[in-house]
Amino acid sequence: METRHRVAVLALEGVPPFELGIPSRVFGNAYGPGGRKLYDVVVCTADGQPVTSDAGFTVGVAAGPEALETADTVIVPPTHAMDELLAGAPLPEHLRAALARIRPGTRLVSICTGSHVLAAAGLLDGRPATTHWVDAERFRRAFPRVQLDEDVLFVDDGDLLTSAGVAAGVDLCLHLIRNDHGSAVANLTARLCVVPPWRDGGQAQYIERPVPEPTVATTSAARAWAMDRLDTPLTLAELSAQAGMSLRTFTRRFRDEVGMTPVQWLTAQRLELARQLLETSDLPVDLVAHRSGFGSGNSLRQHMRAAFGVSPIAYRRTFQAREAMGV
Repeated sequence: METRHRVAVLALEGVPPFELGIPSRVFGNAYGPGGRKLYDVVVCTADGQPVTSDAGFTVGVAAGPEALETADTVIVPPTHAMDELLAGAPLPEHLRAALARIRPGTRLVSICTGSHVLAAAGLLDGRPATTHWVDAERFRRAFPRVQLDEDVLFVDDGDLLTSAGVAAGVDLCLHLIRNDHGSAVANLTARLCVVPPWRDGGQAQYIERPVPEPTVATTSAARAWAMDRLDTPLTLAELSAQAGMSLRTFTRRFRDEVGMTPVQWLTAQRLELARQLLETSDLPVDLVAHRSGFGSGNSLRQHMRAAFGVSPIAYRRTFQAREAMGV
């Protein structure tokens, strides 16, 4: 009998209902060939007892901490009842004991301030991570050993992944599905959840800033124009012309809106297109590079190694093998 990937969601006192429901909603909509469900998701608590959400109602759960022992992935949603962790308070003993049940090698994931729990347990020491930008400075003071980056939507450090606030948890769950089963499955999951398969930029675009005048132009038209021309050389001058801005104004406004430079954004879009072509076609690497705007196979190889740590051939081999196994 085939074993599905087991996801355990650890509900804590004060958990926001929206974030608590993200893993069940997203992973529950991930299907393989023939409509086969790819994940089993169980919600548990550290002591097997119900918890009270930050919306004021009680959350009953199907399991206690024993669910953590057999999980392939453990997800810790945020809690608004443990701010004392950012003041240096230790983890409650029952929570520490629950986390100790997790098997070595289990994939650990946090959503928003769930990263506070992982950090307080010492699991993020020396590792890159993120959290909600509002708490970044307090987090950095409380956990100086963590390599915090508050500008990104999520951080993937292999077996340990952290996301920013609220909807970034959706982004991270889709990223996990994409890593596990490829872009086609992740994109279908996103469509079923009625969310974009990925979002551009990072938290920088959401950090509070003075509101611009209503008449100020945006870079959205230039981005839409570029998405239809990823296979052609595109210059900053052409992009700024599409937005009707000077180069300097366009570059500044683009970064404010998207959270990255125009060049970084173009590279990310081209890499995503290249990944889809490698997964869904048998096109030679040089042709994949041409159609995704990298110009040459060597350029694509360099960008994929920098971004994903693998070559185009190795990436394609991985996902073709998964497809052959029906994964």
